[in-house]
Amino acid sequence: MAEITAAMVKELRAKTDAGMMDCKNALIECDGNMDEAVKYLREKGIAKAAKKADRDAKEGVVATVVEGKDGIIYEINCETDFCSKGDKFRALVAEVGAALKASAATTLEDALNVPMNGTTVEKYIAEQCAAIGENMKLRKFGRYTLAGEGSVTSYIHMGGKVGVLLEVACGNAATATAEDFVALCKDITLHIAACAPKSVDSSSLDPAFVAEEQEIAKAQLIAEGKPEHLLEKILPGKLKALYKQSCLLSQEFVKDPSISVEKLVADMGKKLGDTITVVSFQRFQLGA
Repeated sequence: MAEITAAMVKELRAKTDAGMMDCKNALIECDGNMDEAVKYLREKGIAKAAKKADRDAKEGVVATVVEGKDGIIYEINCETDFCSKGDKFRALVAEVGAALKASAATTLEDALNVPMNGTTVEKYIAEQCAAIGENMKLRKFGRYTLAGEGSVTSYIHMGGKVGVLLEVACGNAATATAEDFVALCKDITLHIAACAPKSVDSSSLDPAFVAEEQEIAKAQLIAEGKPEHLLEKILPGKLKALYKQSCLLSQEFVKDPSISVEKLVADMGKKLGDTITVVSFQRFQLGA
C-alpha cells in the first residue's frame, strides 16, 4: 500500500475542499492515486448532496454576465441567507456563470448539461453541496444574443434578489454606443426591476393570463350588480387598464410617471434620429 503523506492529504484537500479525514480516507481507499481520490470524493460529495436534496433551497442569488451583445441571467439557490452571502457560494456562482456564458446554452435544460470541470454544471453544483454544506441548485436560466445593432443590458437589484436582462435594438451602430442610449437601456432595466411588467406589450402578453383576468373582472362586475348587457361595454376599459398595469411599454415610467415607457423610448429615438425597439426582457425574482 502506498504511503499517505500529510502533503498528499493537503493537496487533495486543496483540490476538493473536503475534510482532512475524508481526504486521508479517500487516499487510503484509492491507494494513493490522487485522480482516483478526487473522483472518490466527488462521488461521495454527490451522495452527501442527495441527503440534502429534500431540504428547501429558497435563498441564493440572481446573477448576470453580459459581454457585448450577448448576455445571460441565472438563479442559483441555497438554503440560507448566510450561505448566499458567503465567499464560497459567491465564488461558485461566478464559476458557474463563466461556464454558462462560454457555452451556447439558451435554456435551463441546456445550462444544466453544460460541461464543467470534468462533469456537468448540474452535477458540479451537486458535488459542491458537500463542501459548502447546503443544498444548492441552478433554478433558472436565460440568454439573449442580439442580432443587429443595439444592446443587451443587465441590472441586479438588492444584492441579487432581483435581476433583469434586457434586449433593445436600434438601426445605427452609432446609436448603440451613444451615452443617451446606454442610459435609456439602464433606466428601463431599473424600471423593470421596480415595476415587474409581465410582457413588452399587449401582443406578447400571455393569452391565458388575459382570459383569466377578464373572467375575474366579469365576475366582479356581476357581483357589483352591473347588468349583463353593459358588460361588453365595460370590459374593454378593464382590459386597457390591465395592459397599462402589466405591459412594459404601457406602464408609467418609474422615474417620471407623467410619461409612459413607450413615449420614453420614442422620444429618445427622435433625439438620436433612430428607431429604438424594446425587443424582450427577462426579470428573475429570487424564489419566484
